[in-house]
Amino acid sequence: MMHTFHIPVLGLGYSIDTPLKVSRYGISSVLSIVDDELIERMREYHSGKNFYQFLPTPKSDDDYRSKRIKAYLNFLNEVINDQFKELKKQNFIKGNDLSRYFELLPDTSKLKQGYELMLEYSEGEPKNAFQNVLRNAMRLGSIDVNIMAKVDKMNYENGEYTGDLNTDALSALRGFAESDLSASVILSAGMNPKLYSYMEDFKDFFPNERGMLKKRIVLKVSDFRSALIQAKFLAKKGLWVSEFRIESGLNCGGHAFATEGYLLGPILEEFKNRKKEMFSELFEMYQNALAQKDMLIESKPKQRISVQGGIGTAEEHSFLLKYYDLDATGWGSPFLLVPEVTNVDAETLSHLAKAKHSDFYLSGASPLGIQFNNFKNSSIENQRTERIEKGRPGSPCTKKYLCNNTEFTQQAICTASREYQHLKIKSLKASHLSQDDYQKQVKSITEKVCLCEGLCSSAYLKYNIAKPKENKAVAICPGPNLAYFSDIYSFDEMVGHIYGKINLLELVPRPHIFINELNLYIDYLQQDIKKQLQNFSDKKRKQLNGFKLQLSEGIIYYKNLFNELTDQASVQLNELALAKVKLDNIIIQ
Repeated sequence: MMHTFHIPVLGLGYSIDTPLKVSRYGISSVLSIVDDELIERMREYHSGKNFYQFLPTPKSDDDYRSKRIKAYLNFLNEVINDQFKELKKQNFIKGNDLSRYFELLPDTSKLKQGYELMLEYSEGEPKNAFQNVLRNAMRLGSIDVNIMAKVDKMNYENGEYTGDLNTDALSALRGFAESDLSASVILSAGMNPKLYSYMEDFKDFFPNERGMLKKRIVLKVSDFRSALIQAKFLAKKGLWVSEFRIESGLNCGGHAFATEGYLLGPILEEFKNRKKEMFSELFEMYQNALAQKDMLIESKPKQRISVQGGIGTAEEHSFLLKYYDLDATGWGSPFLLVPEVTNVDAETLSHLAKAKHSDFYLSGASPLGIQFNNFKNSSIENQRTERIEKGRPGSPCTKKYLCNNTEFTQQAICTASREYQHLKIKSLKASHLSQDDYQKQVKSITEKVCLCEGLCSSAYLKYNIAKPKENKAVAICPGPNLAYFSDIYSFDEMVGHIYGKINLLELVPRPHIFINELNLYIDYLQQDIKKQLQNFSDKKRKQLNGFKLQLSEGIIYYKNLFNELTDQASVQLNELALAKVKLDNIIIQ
């Protein structure tokens, strides 16, 4: 890899075409392949912009969903390779794209050092030869895709179930697996055995005659145990996990999967201490499974470990890489403030750049029933409250990607839909609840918003391709760390910030990434206790006490860690002491 960071998936539309903007510079990024309608429209838009022929894939086609995904990924692959060829043809002139490729690299990069050495040469044959060596060493950033494993809606045609191979996650995987890409699929949001098993059907997930994998598997995980369980399941089928992407449970964008009080530092420590043991165990299973398929490999495959969620400074980036022996970090939410890279419409971008800490919060807005990092000043929040005031809560459900509730209907419907919220509120009225309980439940029900449309709207608005009657309300889900960034930045500025060439947060007081996450977990615990006040079972009390104990043990770990690290240790230890007092004052009775 040319760079020591990647850009993770950002909602549906925000990073849907990010590879077109960054891959030619050697930077890897991830796009979501949930929404085939968005994907088809992006292919049409960018085909016109880049003078490529666009042949639509209508919904009347068999397996149209996977065909659309495959067509878009092949389009990205072709355009980006063309971009890269053109870039490499350029002369080394200050300010052009070829020079920019090298100038964006971290100063620790050997390729960057070679570039700087080349600049010192006088014009002539040796310099030309040196430049050709540099060109041959250049590599594209990977065009990776994300599938939320459990977002796997069953599909029907004329009332008939179309079969297990045509559920949303499996058809998306098929589109990726049959594409021309040599890239990774990032599997997130838990384990889906049916999806994981389906990967066995595609040869690109298995090593070729040179032992190389054309399609790689990356697991986004929140702890070591779940990572090992999932990787074993795959290894027994001859499927290798090429990377574990460890993500903070709460200090991240999008859906938040809070651990049972396990903090990022101790989780990274366990990966650091046990990764060799894990590799050996997985490799033995992998070899045995491949032998049963008459596949022999001579060399051991690579296995990377990276971390993402809440990283904000070059010091944190460098510390995480070195101390925990990681291969890369992920920088997501800060790139929402970089118009060259992501698709944030002008109005939302303005609100984000001026936002305060209180504007970012953990919500129940997701129809999946998972907590969701939300932004108060999004236009979809305004639309949601207006609909409630008019007595018509909920959204029209057009795309149906998040339909997972069969409480009132035979076929699953979405809890953000007008249909579900009407039926649910009607049932509450018949339940003879107290007025207080009734209002609390109605508030919880009507908090849900349509993410299928809301997470795409911004891209349509930015490119001015929204349809006349299409809902233009924007949902956006940055991580709370974005509160520290208060401007709109260029691509070069953000990359420079990550590598410490400039400091975009120079005058911004900001706690260490580990302290930030710890405080988010303490707040989460307090909120969870408040929710249980009416119904405090022994099981829940035990779970909350276990959660608090894990946080206490995490504080001990951080105290020892910060004492090891002399640089700014006193500041971090003071912040840690304040967090400890806050935690100790939480009484679980």
